[in-house]
Amino acid sequence: MRKAVAFTGPSNSGKTTIIEKVAKKLVGKYKIAIIKNDPKDKAQFDIEGKDSYKFFQTGAEVVVTSPTRTTYFSHRKKELEDIIKMVDDFDILLVEGLKYLPLPRIGVFRQKVDESYFDYIKAVAIDTTIDKNSIPKHIETLDLNDTDQIIEWIMNNAQEV
Repeated sequence: MRKAVAFTGPSNSGKTTIIEKVAKKLVGKYKIAIIKNDPKDKAQFDIEGKDSYKFFQTGAEVVVTSPTRTTYFSHRKKELEDIIKMVDDFDILLVEGLKYLPLPRIGVFRQKVDESYFDYIKAVAIDTTIDKNSIPKHIETLDLNDTDQIIEWIMNNAQEV
């Protein structure tokens, strides 16, 4: 089984938090991989002055390996298929963002719903600040604070990859 699902929504809607909660619950039973999009290219991957930072600043592809992990820093955009090949060994892939990817997608909203997401999401994860009646009937509604419900949706709706 290799399944993938994506989470999308406005900044500060809770995407990272729910992915973290889902991953923590599933990691004992499944091999979990996470892809996070950085659309504004503002993530920092290393600390200035460290060797890996210096290597990355050269423009090269950089792999840092240790007894407990391997980290890959790339200057090249990768398509989902390329990333899946790199990660390779996983059961469930959780993707944050990358709304152009054709994956089953959960929209995450707090405070306000952005209707522009409705065309490419299959479900929404919302809290009590959102009126359920503002969600179209064809989009399944999930409780943002019910991690088990979200996991159940993932298991039933994630796409084989």
